[in-house]
Amino acid sequence: MTAHCPDFELRLAQGAEDLRAAQRLRYEVFVEELGSDGPLVDHGARLERDAFDPVYDHLLLFDKARPGAPAVGAYRLMRSDMLAPGTNFYSEDEYDIDVLKASGRTLLELGRSCVHPDYRGGAALMALWQGLLAYVETHGIEVMFGVASFHGTEIGPLAPTLSLLHHRHLAPEPLRVRARPAHFRRMDLMAEDEIDRVAAMRAVPALIKSYLRLGGYVGEGAYIDLPFNTTDVCIVVDIAQVPGKVRAIYERGAVG
Repeated sequence: MTAHCPDFELRLAQGAEDLRAAQRLRYEVFVEELGSDGPLVDHGARLERDAFDPVYDHLLLFDKARPGAPAVGAYRLMRSDMLAPGTNFYSEDEYDIDVLKASGRTLLELGRSCVHPDYRGGAALMALWQGLLAYVETHGIEVMFGVASFHGTEIGPLAPTLSLLHHRHLAPEPLRVRARPAHFRRMDLMAEDEIDRVAAMRAVPALIKSYLRLGGYVGEGAYIDLPFNTTDVCIVVDIAQVPGKVRAIYERGAVG
C-alpha cells in the first residue's frame, strides 16, 4: 500500500496521452511483473499495446497526489453496440462466445484489468469497480464477460483451484462460453470431495474473487496463453443476478 494519502481521479481515457498512461501501467504489471509479451509491445517506450486498444474504452484511475499523476488502475471495455460489423471481441481469440452474442442481450467485454502494486488490496480496486458498475448502469449492460488470468502456464499446480471453480461456479448453459480447442484445458481435474476448498479458494486471484462475489460464473475449460504467460478462465456475469447488497456497495455517479 502507498505511504501517502492518494487523491484519486477516475475517468474514461480522453485522448492519446491517457491511452499511453494505461499502456505504461500495463507494461509495469503484465510485462515487467508477470513476464508477458506481444508483437506490438514497445519495450523501448515501456508500453504494453495491442491492435484492440484504439477502438476500446479505457477506464483509468489516476493518483493526483503522486508525482506526474500516473495511472494506477485500468480496465479496457468494449460494448456490443460499439463493435464494428465483421469484427470480434478480444476474448474470441480464446473462447467461443457465440452463446452470448446470439442471446440478443447487451454485452460488455472486460479486459486488461490491472492495479499498480502499491495500490492493491484497498481503495483503488473499489474505485475501479464503482466506475465499472456505473458504466454498466449508464449503458444498460446486461452481461459482462472477459478473460481473467492465473499467473503461469503449468496446469498442475492450479488443479485444485480450477476444479473448484468448475464444480461450484460453472456457467449455466445459456451463458456457457467454451475455450477454443487449440489451447483447451479441462478444469474438472479433481473430484469436488478431494479438494481442500479453503486452500483452493485462497489461490483464486483477487480480481476473479470480485467477479464471483457479483455472482459471476466461469466458462467451460481454461485457455493457456503462452505469450502472456497465463492460464485464463472466461468470467461471465449476468447483471440481473448480481445481489442487491453487493451492487449497493459499488453505487456511485455514472462514468462515461
